Amino acid sequence: MRTSPRPRIKTPTSPRPRPSTAGPFRYPNKETALPATTYPKADNDSQWFSGRYPGDTMPHPNVIVLHTTECSSWPDYDDGAVAPTFTVKGGQVRQHFDANESARALVNAPGGVQTNTLNAVQIELVGTCEKGGPGLYWPEASDEDMAGLVGLVRWLTSEYPIPLVSTSKPWRSYPSSYGSSGGQRMSFTEWTNFEGICGHQHVPENDHGDPGAFPIQRLIALVKGEKPTPPKPSSTIVPLASGVEPGKRHSQVRDLQRLLITAGYGPIKGAVTDYYGANTQAAVAAFHDANPELKSTGTARDVAIGERGFEELQKEAGRR
Repeated sequence: MRTSPRPRIKTPTSPRPRPSTAGPFRYPNKETALPATTYPKADNDSQWFSGRYPGDTMPHPNVIVLHTTECSSWPDYDDGAVAPTFTVKGGQVRQHFDANESARALVNAPGGVQTNTLNAVQIELVGTCEKGGPGLYWPEASDEDMAGLVGLVRWLTSEYPIPLVSTSKPWRSYPSSYGSSGGQRMSFTEWTNFEGICGHQHVPENDHGDPGAFPIQRLIALVKGEKPTPPKPSSTIVPLASGVEPGKRHSQVRDLQRLLITAGYGPIKGAVTDYYGANTQAAVAAFHDANPELKSTGTARDVAIGERGFEELQKEAGRR
């Protein structure tokens, strides 16, 4: 539910009485009764809001909308007035409405399209989509952090005709996910035709940016039981800082000396220090002798490391 910015009430509610479940609803043109409406692993007593804010029965839920609460504890949801279908906090799941009953966490403006009632199951994740925000930062959630959500999504996609696929729209990081200028917001037609998993940032008539750069493909892989492909490590190659010159002091000279030694152009007497002295210059000259194409033009003995040379030296020392 992250906006730019929007305070929200976060005090816990007292348990609500859970109303009796209505009779079975059948899929259009099918004889099969609608599947179970309550998640077996959910707490559906602590914050059951259907009795206070009964929703519309949705014929065939086929969309999951993910939100973040922007707090670190169970939200009050204005005593249910803006509640989703489920809330996930670690391995705990609270259910607020039947799975086939419309929830209330989306804006539904007059004269546009339906949002809450358009077969959308809404899940709030306790935490934040903003780096440094309150609670768990969901874009960097671990597999363990996602365990409760994984179990819920697996149940929903097995019980209901919800495809286990992401929207093709980008999952923008917050705050660029706020509003519609980032190209992530669906048009009315796209929303009406969509089936699968999306975020609050994708729903039309809304401007919220949650759940930010959520790791949707990792969620899908975990729900499928697949072992996610580990992300490629970020490059450890760093640029040469200005001021790293023979005869001068600079903090990066320490790194230069270590790299020269690791790559076999040392030892460097007096290392490790921030002074680019004669011994460091001799090691750089030896590096250039082994890589003459990186020497400065017209220089027989090149003791000054350059940008291209510093990059190559890092690779020779094992950085990627």
